[in-house]
Amino acid sequence: MKRFSLCLVVVFLFFTIGGVAFAEIKNPDTYIYLSISEPDTLDPHFAYDTASGEIINFVYENLIAYKGESVSEFVPRLALEVPSAENGLVKDDGKTYVFPIRKGVKFHNGNDLTPEDVEYSFERGILFDPSAGPMWMLIEALFNYGTLEDFVADKLGVSWQDMFNEDGSLKNEEYAQKLVDFYNQYIDPAIEVEGDNVVFRLVRPFAPFLSILAQNANWSAVLDKETSISMGLWDGKAENWWKYHNLKKEESPLYQQAIGTGPFKFVEWDRAQQKVTLVRNEEYWGEKPKLAKVIIWGIDEWSTRRAMLETGDADQIYTPTQYYDQVKELPGVKVEKGSRITVTTMHFNWTVSKDSKYLGSGQLDGEGIPPDFFSDVHVRKAFCYAFDYDTFIQEVLKGFGHRVPSVVPRGLLGYNENLPMYPFDLEKAKEEFQQAWGGQVWEKGFKLTLLYNTGNEARQTACEMLKENIESLNPKFKIEVQGVQWPTYLDAYKQGQLPAFVIGWLADYPDPHNFIFTYYHSGGVYGGSQGQAFIDFAKANLNKLIEDAIAETNPAERAKKYEEIQKIAYENALGIPFYQPEEIFSMRTWVKGWYLNPMRPGEVNYDTIWKEE
Repeated sequence: MKRFSLCLVVVFLFFTIGGVAFAEIKNPDTYIYLSISEPDTLDPHFAYDTASGEIINFVYENLIAYKGESVSEFVPRLALEVPSAENGLVKDDGKTYVFPIRKGVKFHNGNDLTPEDVEYSFERGILFDPSAGPMWMLIEALFNYGTLEDFVADKLGVSWQDMFNEDGSLKNEEYAQKLVDFYNQYIDPAIEVEGDNVVFRLVRPFAPFLSILAQNANWSAVLDKETSISMGLWDGKAENWWKYHNLKKEESPLYQQAIGTGPFKFVEWDRAQQKVTLVRNEEYWGEKPKLAKVIIWGIDEWSTRRAMLETGDADQIYTPTQYYDQVKELPGVKVEKGSRITVTTMHFNWTVSKDSKYLGSGQLDGEGIPPDFFSDVHVRKAFCYAFDYDTFIQEVLKGFGHRVPSVVPRGLLGYNENLPMYPFDLEKAKEEFQQAWGGQVWEKGFKLTLLYNTGNEARQTACEMLKENIESLNPKFKIEVQGVQWPTYLDAYKQGQLPAFVIGWLADYPDPHNFIFTYYHSGGVYGGSQGQAFIDFAKANLNKLIEDAIAETNPAERAKKYEEIQKIAYENALGIPFYQPEEIFSMRTWVKGWYLNPMRPGEVNYDTIWKEE
């Protein structure tokens, strides 16, 4: 044991001395960022996670972008101007937006950007509308529907499921012409090319529309129409458009490819090493990046990330706040602090897929749980009472976080710190478990699995705290905590496999609707992943309130509606709002020009950053 300890000391001294002595900038034109994950996909219209978004964000471009660190001011990108009522590009009381398209922009393969590329990109995304994907925002903004399938069903008077077989083929060919007519009547007129302009026509004013289009929103990225069609994406025609709807992730030709107009070109996604490589676009129309190459590398082990930062082999690393003390005084390292508009929560699946491997026996027999285990409000309340919120924030997050009453982050309309919150109270948790399922949960016990994405130690600890507290109440209660890679985790929750899931939400746009709709509406990305029983509950109790709130133009009245929704969420224990985080960003002192936009996926502004002592 003594010899082993001495070896550890020698290794530690080697790294420490190396860090102190190190002065020369390694790889001055290359930026190496160490994360804890890899992308889920590179298809902009499928991707709905920050790991994918931080790649897409610098390879593709949007019509407009946020100005620096602002979340309310915009600057032109592929559009020549930001539409406003003052410049005449927002018309019809906010229902028509006109974007003059920039000339002289080339895609990475040399093709010229045209207005037709913009029109095609948005139409392709809307028609694709993958399940649990991001396209709901544009469909809601343009058409006032939650999904394309809901839109089609309402206009044609027949559900998507009644029109299509499981393999995607039509049950009756008579539907084909109706679907063609649907595209021609509704989709095509909503986004049109008029000369050098692209015009969006909304069915009603929608205040966050520009935010939905801004850079950082990969769902509004612009594709090369010609190349997309040649790769096998939607062919741009009304006929058979439905064959390109809701393809599986790996079936998209853009799953592992990316061709945009952005400041960086995609080179490689090394799946074995979780490593993505980008290189500077030497033909970029705007100001070229100072960096020649970017490497975004998923390394789950904290000790490895820290060692590489210390020796200068990494320029910046993902740093959980519990490791703040380990980096704040490292030689040659600086730590920035900041906040994004985000929350981290746990939500319950009220109707888990019956083929889930995380249900144990699938019965309430002490060796598993039934698929509808969390449909009982007493089970959900027990879990809410069993989490030690304050200890987690103080000891795990080192104080870098805040409790929130619901999924609405601080700073947004409708946030009210005086709304009710569940305290950590194991006696009340016990009482709720004793009432759950008519007393059967307490009598028979249960067994289930909670997953977290590997490398996210805060989420791992949150699950382990729940496990320890709940198991302490009854020896018949068993919870297994298991880590999996990020894409595996995403697939499992989207497919309804997880009894409960811990997940964060970074604002798509800075408005409470983006959080309330996402978590609590039956058509929301997370709402729809909480099972059929939750969907039925939301339709009966929440959907109309949520839809009324986004339509309300009086801010005070709108805030009241959001508070009412949050009270319903509390009374029915619709998830556990763990915390709203504050973040730390560890990087070498040679990193210059770094800043944080609260809306940006990922931690680094690769397009404007550089390295210099």
